[in-house]
Amino acid sequence: MWEYTDTVQEHFLHPRNVGEIDNPSGTGDVGSLACGDALKLTLKIDDKGVITEAKFKTFGCASAIASSSVLTEMVVGMTVDEAAKVSNQDIANALGGLPKEKMHCSVMGREALEAAIADYRGLILPMAEGEVVCECFGVTDLEIIRAIRESNLRSVEEITNFTKAGGGCGKCEGALRNLLEQHAGIGVSRPVAKEKPRRMTALQKIKRIEEVLEREIRPGLRKDGGDIELIDVDGDFVSVSLRGACTSCSKSQTTIKEYVEKKLRELVLDSLIVEEEQS
Repeated sequence: MWEYTDTVQEHFLHPRNVGEIDNPSGTGDVGSLACGDALKLTLKIDDKGVITEAKFKTFGCASAIASSSVLTEMVVGMTVDEAAKVSNQDIANALGGLPKEKMHCSVMGREALEAAIADYRGLILPMAEGEVVCECFGVTDLEIIRAIRESNLRSVEEITNFTKAGGGCGKCEGALRNLLEQHAGIGVSRPVAKEKPRRMTALQKIKRIEEVLEREIRPGLRKDGGDIELIDVDGDFVSVSLRGACTSCSKSQTTIKEYVEKKLRELVLDSLIVEEEQS
């Protein structure tokens, strides 16, 4: 499970400035519902160039909501020039930090702010002119290069954490590695880290788990009148629910740990932790 700071939890449970400003001075609309994360940021800016109001609407996880919420608090009172210097790391720091796998949420906040400021100034963001590398999430090469340089990224996995690129079908992994090799050495002396073996995208991991459940685990359970259902996969945590005769079996936990977890670790990933969903 993700380790969230108290500040992240507070902004997720009690988000500030939710909504949309009527007749905003600038609007930033980034992400998409199809990609799983979307954020609309609207700003009200006075004639002195000071942001007097900021509101957001977001579709996403706890980190996306918290990042959007804290961003609106940060920028109110800033001049447009000051707000333009806010980085995704500033957003993450304001939350007391984010899990590395959720840094893309702070990046989305920064991108929405930049888009809103560009809209206010009547400009087109250079990032919009890039070539799409990750079709699953619509991430361009310019966005990836910027993330590599600004956040000193050293692996494809880190690129995915910051931009979501490569987190879908995985077909763009070669292109991501090429961008990494071309741009990771700029201004730094340490070499590019080697990729971790057996790395899988989230979708690939879920597919492999489902295949093993269907081929290796269900047949054995069904012989005894039971069954199993995959409920959720969150990082290395796999939530399942036993069905049929297995639900009343006194050895259900033994089945989960000694049979299901052992088999998934053997055939999918040796770091997986299987938990039974409590009804």
